[in-house]
Amino acid sequence: MARYLVIVESPAKVKTIKKFLGSSYVVMASQGHVRDFPKSQLGIDVEHDFEPKYITIRGKGEILAELRKEVKKADKIYLATDPDREGEAISWHLTKALKLEGKKVYRISFNEITKKAVKESIKNAREIDMNLVDAQQARRALDRVIGYKISPLLWKKVKRGLSAGRVQSVALRIIADREEEIDAFIPEEYWSLDVLLKVKGERKPLTAKFYGTEKEKMTIRSEEEKNQIISELENETFQVAEVKKGERSQKAPVPFTTSTLQQEASKVLNFATQKTMRIAQQLYEGVDIKGQGTIGIITYLRTDSTRISDEAMEAAKMYIEEVYGPEFVEDTEKKKDGGKNVQDAHEAIRPTDIARTPAMVKESLTRDQFRLYQLIWKRFTASRMKPAKYETTSVKIDAGKYRFTVAASKILFEGFRQVYVQADEEKTQSNVLLNGLTKESELTKESFDSRQHFTQPPAHYTEASLVKALEELGIGRPSTYAPTISTIIARRYVAKENKNLYLTELGEVVNNMMRKSFESIVDVNFTANMEGLLDKVAEGKVQWKTVISNFYPDLEEAVEVAEKELEEVKIEDEVTDVICEECGRNMVVKYGPHGKFLACPGFPECRNTKPYLEKAGVSCPKCGKEIVIRKTKKGRRYYGCEDNPECDFMSWQKPSDKKCPKCGGYMLEKGNKIVCADETCGYVENKNKEK
Repeated sequence: MARYLVIVESPAKVKTIKKFLGSSYVVMASQGHVRDFPKSQLGIDVEHDFEPKYITIRGKGEILAELRKEVKKADKIYLATDPDREGEAISWHLTKALKLEGKKVYRISFNEITKKAVKESIKNAREIDMNLVDAQQARRALDRVIGYKISPLLWKKVKRGLSAGRVQSVALRIIADREEEIDAFIPEEYWSLDVLLKVKGERKPLTAKFYGTEKEKMTIRSEEEKNQIISELENETFQVAEVKKGERSQKAPVPFTTSTLQQEASKVLNFATQKTMRIAQQLYEGVDIKGQGTIGIITYLRTDSTRISDEAMEAAKMYIEEVYGPEFVEDTEKKKDGGKNVQDAHEAIRPTDIARTPAMVKESLTRDQFRLYQLIWKRFTASRMKPAKYETTSVKIDAGKYRFTVAASKILFEGFRQVYVQADEEKTQSNVLLNGLTKESELTKESFDSRQHFTQPPAHYTEASLVKALEELGIGRPSTYAPTISTIIARRYVAKENKNLYLTELGEVVNNMMRKSFESIVDVNFTANMEGLLDKVAEGKVQWKTVISNFYPDLEEAVEVAEKELEEVKIEDEVTDVICEECGRNMVVKYGPHGKFLACPGFPECRNTKPYLEKAGVSCPKCGKEIVIRKTKKGRRYYGCEDNPECDFMSWQKPSDKKCPKCGGYMLEKGNKIVCADETCGYVENKNKEK
């Protein structure tokens, strides 16, 4: 009897796929990559056309031995690794490691682990796509030369195990640039002004917002300005100038890609990107569903396509028609993604069967699996539904030379909102009164309601907004976002607090060094262009070694220059006046993975260490003692009093020794300006003025 061997990547899939194939099929897992560059050396022969040197990954010997035994018995071998560049490369490495040349070897790939998809893939078996393999080799080689050339340099200069990376260093720079913007941001005051109007014949009052004049929108910049407007309106009559009714529709969202799933799961479920990927992987590879055994319940999770197969579309149409009614079915064909390279063999992330509702599988899933599946299911179902329709009413109300506005919308048809509402969507306003409002309505002013506001700095990046930024800038690919973010957090270049990502002192040192010596590597456009080149390799338009040979000489030159010039960045052991209480020596400042600390120079005989409190060179505005630079538990830097906990002064920005000439309060340094810490005072002056 014929015997066929199917090799997949993960052991979790073995169980799922075994079920779909007959007894003549043996299913085994390679457990990811089996070959890689050696850890101890570069692994790329720079002298001989950048030829890669691959070795068996430690610990994979036994797995390969088991696979070789089965290869000998098999009539045909099917390589069923993941349907992307990485998966294609693993298949190619398997052919080399298992010496499969001359044997009947086929590459199969499926977007979902269902009986139909697996059987279909065997019917449509193909050869390994060397363009995809080469794109992965190019990516891996680039990451290797950058990591192996720059990381030892950082290690040497900063004296600890730091690292640089093609995508990680750019992500760090994006966070650092945002931090600079926030630090230099100076809030500006503005006021909102509402008027409460009594409408004749109506019980509830109407709230109208200040707009400006009939001709232009106005921003109220100060309390004086606001008081002036109110005094001018005091004796004016309020009248309806225009009532405009209209309709607007809100389109259904497109199904999830890797990036949008990570963003939405972060906002709605508070999942870190890494967690989202881990749980999605479980749902894709197969979960035990009561009464059905092990099945994959979502399609492949690494994709930047929003395409949907015709079958899935047809199934969705039937399901929506039956459950919600024919009027909810989206009848027009959604356009395919344009522009960016979309690995369009892929589909968007969707349930493998729309009829498998979240409620049906809830019992079989963990809480987190259920929540993520529900999010994917709802988003996909909504994407195949009609837009939501609203009736909008906008009213312009005039008083003297000023204009106020009222806007409201009423939902006419729920459409896709029957199933799904996006996380950051604002609640729709509704103002019942507006229906009866006409130009003839009599209005009486009841009162004004005014509030002071200040413009807000740009928000700190969160994992979700960083993923969005990386995607928009064309940096990295769906599969790289989660590991990139995990790396910069694990290396303590970035601290994560309450969802926000903050640059740590260590991150600042590394980012400054990278910007100084390797400007192109941390340049957003350079990195995005490099991604474009890798896509061209995948399309077979560019040779992979050409990409490396063009990039390598510039990198080598930059490393040589940095070797000489970066000397001054080296952080020496700075001797302090703090005496070690254990042996009496003067303690020194050392640099560790968490930043600076005090250590006894008598190591290893004396192992005493203490936290290092760097003085900021200014006095505490509260008690007059020294201000020191402290860190939160996660590593975010702030300014506090040396007398803490007795004195609880703290500030995220560096305080200035100068008192505010306007209100007498303390001031803060923001970029090249000094501003009063009290936003309501709003005093600002240039730093050089102080000097």
